Formats: sequence, structure tokens, C-alpha cells
Amino acid sequence: MTRSARIVSSIVAVALLGGCAIGPNYTRPAVAEPPTFRGQAAVEAASFADAPWWEAFQDPSLQALIRQALSRNYDVAIAAARVQEARANLSIARSDLYPSFDYSGSVSRAKISPGIVGALGGPSASASNFYSAAMSASWELDIWGRIRRSNEAARATLFATEDARRGVWLTLVSDLAQAYFELLALDVRLQIARNSTDAYQRTYDLFLDRFNLGVASKLETSRAQGALGDAQANIPQLESDIVAKENQISVLLGAVPGPIPRGKPMYEQPIVPTVPAGLPSTLLQRRPDLRQAEQQLVSANARIGVAKAEFFPKLSLTALLGTASPEVSALTGGTATIWAVAGMFSGPLFNAGRTLGTYRASIAQWEQARLQYEQAVLGALREVSDALTALGKLNEAETGEDTAVKALAEAVEHATDRYRQGLANYFEVLEAQQQLYPAQNTLAQIRRNRLLAYVQLYKALGGGWSLTDAEWTSQDEARTR
Repeated sequence: MTRSARIVSSIVAVALLGGCAIGPNYTRPAVAEPPTFRGQAAVEAASFADAPWWEAFQDPSLQALIRQALSRNYDVAIAAARVQEARANLSIARSDLYPSFDYSGSVSRAKISPGIVGALGGPSASASNFYSAAMSASWELDIWGRIRRSNEAARATLFATEDARRGVWLTLVSDLAQAYFELLALDVRLQIARNSTDAYQRTYDLFLDRFNLGVASKLETSRAQGALGDAQANIPQLESDIVAKENQISVLLGAVPGPIPRGKPMYEQPIVPTVPAGLPSTLLQRRPDLRQAEQQLVSANARIGVAKAEFFPKLSLTALLGTASPEVSALTGGTATIWAVAGMFSGPLFNAGRTLGTYRASIAQWEQARLQYEQAVLGALREVSDALTALGKLNEAETGEDTAVKALAEAVEHATDRYRQGLANYFEVLEAQQQLYPAQNTLAQIRRNRLLAYVQLYKALGGGWSLTDAEWTSQDEARTR
């Protein structure tokens, strides 16, 4: 073995034996993990997040809308494209681990001036051709682990992007469910407004007839007219809100604005009084945004190693094999073979602090990623607690308000009967109506807020976390599971 071959072999052996990559290995930072969620009625291992979305939201019309949104929503398509980009970037990073091979070729024609040829005593000048073809190879030896750390960062970025896509799916399902329930609540409020308008219209007509007969006063008639006008004013605003909400849902569906089909009315939407939240310690695995934040931290940690490796020399091997000849046919004959093998190293000598600055910046970026991860965990705990508390308290509020609405409805019937029997004036009826319809609106708002809290809890717990990517997007899977 020649000396040059021994040197090359030694360099390759060092590269292959260099197992440790420069830079810190990733360890998950300690984060807040309370034993229970605040507002949690009982500690249970099972979680509402274990349910797929088609079990959490059982309205067939809503399920159809969610399926359409998952297949046509633009944010979903953008997230998928970002995943493809991250996969391509990982392929780019992996390619640095392997040798690269290139080819080249050239064709030239030259002629030396006769004066120069004569002065040199050579033959007469004539034009000549020159052909060459070569193949080269180069390989950077990853002794310090720079390329491996770069691959680690790219892989974590891919995982973060995939978790971001799952976050988009969950957010889309939650946003669509919330908008749908808000639309159902607007339908109820519009019906209440129309019912109250009809009742106030009958009241006003009655007072107007009595006023024309000289039985009712102008004050009674004006008050009835004012109540009617106030009720009528709510209808156009509610109709406008319904159109705006339908347009919002249409955009989530990836469709042009248009009417939205309804399924079960709002008061027929199932809501269980208590929902199992699971253990706080499992939230880190269930919520896609927390997994995304951690993978971003993993990537930032690996990039510290990439930056640190820049302080050390890069070692690489290059090789060249080719031929050159004045005749094209001779290129494949091996009569004029050119070959070369070389090893080289390069490293920073002086760059005015650029390498050090890059390293310090990578540490600062890791610190930012760590703080963002810890902040995201606290935010997730808060969201779960808020939703659990809201769900429990709104259940109590709805029970109380439902009792009030039933009592006020009985009061309207009782006042109407008394008026028909001549035992009371119509002011009692009007006053009872003016108490009933706002209470019905309040009850509708409470039920709406309960439904929204139900959706928010599903999202806060990382609902559907166990679904595969195919189950999130497959229409048949969602129908048959």
C-alpha cells in the first residue's frame, strides 16, 4: 500500500470511528405537571381526548361539514405542503452524509499564430481539437458530528411540522364545531325574536283597538308600541349575524359563501354534565401544539451542535478520474487517463467573531424555544382548567335559568287568563312578556356557551390525539369506525 493510500485509509478510519457528535444531547426540560387539573371533578386515566371527533360531535350535519372541511380547507392544504417541504429539507440534510458524484466534459479547438510557431522552429501552424471527460467524487468526513446534528435538527423540524398539521386539523374541527353551534344559537334567538314580535304585535293591536274605543289610555298604547318596535329591531340584526356566521363556515369549508345545512336543533345537541379530562401528565403527548413546541426545542438544541462544530476543521476527500485526447474516439480507449485522489481540511482562522456569534445566537435561539415550550405548557393547563370550570358552572347556570324560563312562561299564561277574566289589566301581561323573552335569550346564550365550552375542552385536551393521519383525513374511516 502506498503512503498516500495509507493516509487516506487512516482519515476514513478516524471518520468512521468518531461516534460522538459535538453539542448537547437533548433532554426535556422540567415543566409544571400538577396531579390534577383545576376544576376537575375526579381524577381519571380516561380522557375526553381519546374520542375521535365523530364521536365527540354526533350531529350528522356537523359531521358532514367537518369531513368536507378536512378535505377542502386551505389551511389544511397549506399545512400539508409545509410537511412536504420539511421532508424535502430532511432529504437535503441526509445527502450530506454520503459522497457526491459529478461529471464534466469539455470540447475545445485552438490554433497558434504562424509567427509564434516559426519563431519556435516548429511545424507550420494548424488548428487542433481537444476533448476531455471526467467523473469526480467528494465526501466530507463528519468527524465532529456537524452533519449528524444538522440531520437531527431537520428531522425534528419535520416532526414539528407534522404536529403542526395535526394541530391544524384539530383547530379546524374545533372552529367549525364552534361556528356551527353559534349558528344554531342564532337560529334560536331569531325564533325568540319573532315569537316576541308576534306577541307584542297582538298586544299593540289590542291596545290600539281599546284606545280607539276610548277604553285604553295613550300611555298604555305607546308602551305596547315601544315594546313592539324594540322586538322588531332585533330581527334584522340577527338575520345579518346568521348570514355572517354561514359565510364564516363556508370559508372553513373551502367554499364560496352560501347557506349552511342544519341538523339537530341547539337544545337537542347532547352535552354530558361531566367530561373526563385525564391526567395532566399525559397532556404533553396528546396536544399537537405542545409536541410541536418540543420538537422545535429539539431542533434548536441540535443546531447548537452544528454551530459549535464550525470551530473545528472540516475534512473531506476528493477523487477525479477522466480522459483527455485530441480525438473523440480515444476518450473511451484509456490512452490518456487522468486520475487524482486528495484529502483536504479547512477551518476558520479569523472571521471577526462570526463563528462565535453564530454559536451564541444558537444558544439564544434554544433559550427562546425552551421558554416558549414552558409557556405553551402553562397555557395548555390554563385552557383545560378554564373549559372544565366553564362546563361545570354553565351546567348549573342552565339548570337555574331553565327553571326561571318555565316559571315566567307560566306567569305569562296566568296573567293572560286573569286579563281574559277581567281580573287584571293588560299591563300585567305585557310585563310578564317583557320578563319572559329576555330570560329565553339568556337561556339560549347559556346553552350556546355550554356547547362552546364542550368544544374548547375537546381542543384543550388534544382531542383525537390517537387518530392516525389517515383516520383524520379518510372519509370512510370516519363513517365506519
